[in-house]
Amino acid sequence: MESKLCRIAVFYDGNYFFKVSNYYLYQHPRRARLSFKGLHEFILAEVSKNEGLDARHCQIVDAAYFRGRLTAQQAQDQDKLFADRIFEDVLMRANITLFQRHLRTRPDGSFEEKGIDVWLALEAYEMASLKKYDVCVLVAGDGDFVPLVNKLNTLGSRVMLIAWDFSYVRDGRTYTTQAATELIDRVNYPILMNTEIDSRERRKDPLIDGLFMDKVAMTLPAGNAIQNATTSVGAEISGTVLSFFHEKGFGFITPDNGGDNFFFHVSDLTGIEASDVCAGLRISFNAGRNDKGLAAHNIRKLTHQ
Repeated sequence: MESKLCRIAVFYDGNYFFKVSNYYLYQHPRRARLSFKGLHEFILAEVSKNEGLDARHCQIVDAAYFRGRLTAQQAQDQDKLFADRIFEDVLMRANITLFQRHLRTRPDGSFEEKGIDVWLALEAYEMASLKKYDVCVLVAGDGDFVPLVNKLNTLGSRVMLIAWDFSYVRDGRTYTTQAATELIDRVNYPILMNTEIDSRERRKDPLIDGLFMDKVAMTLPAGNAIQNATTSVGAEISGTVLSFFHEKGFGFITPDNGGDNFFFHVSDLTGIEASDVCAGLRISFNAGRNDKGLAAHNIRKLTHQ
């Protein structure tokens, strides 16, 4: 008997997803970024269950990621150009089409994202009209997407919501992000991912584990194979950030007293936002070791040079 293929499209609110991914890397016990591949496998399993279909007959035929971005010059000035290119490579490997436009610069020099949600809604509706998706998946949490859900339903597309409720600490203050109740109530298949991820029943579920990228092997760069045996654990040292990989949450520090570079992870930052860490930043830290070699702990920004 012939089985109909369930055609799925996934639409990402990029700024929202980036915040969620940062939460899991920097604040959640998982200490890992979300994996697009793993999330898509989770989506396929959930669509299969909700639609009552064999998973083999459910396919993601389109995926689109919408975000604001810095200009090339702005990204270079902030040492974020390489990180942007790495992220674009990640999207390409996941077969996700990137939609982006420049961030607006406020009078105070900060940046803001404008019109991305409207753009996502227009593109999603147009694509659904032309391609007749069976299920549209929104990775979002804003109540402004309710009209889009209504429009997609008129086309005959069911809508699945992938959203998170979470809290995080920044600059000593606690912030809370919650998916809009009206959006949760309106979609056909609402899924609060924080509930799924933290559920005791799904603790050993490979689909949940697959939502996260593998933790990077904490290997020191070439040239640091010989460890500095004279560095005492706990000693306070000043140094300079040699490199920091924002997408992976780790980097290396060159100590002022010479010797081998120190590995560090974002979880060891004290009073410094990960977004403020870049090559050349002057810091102090306590020397330590892990199973790979030298590691920096309790990293603080130097107030004087």
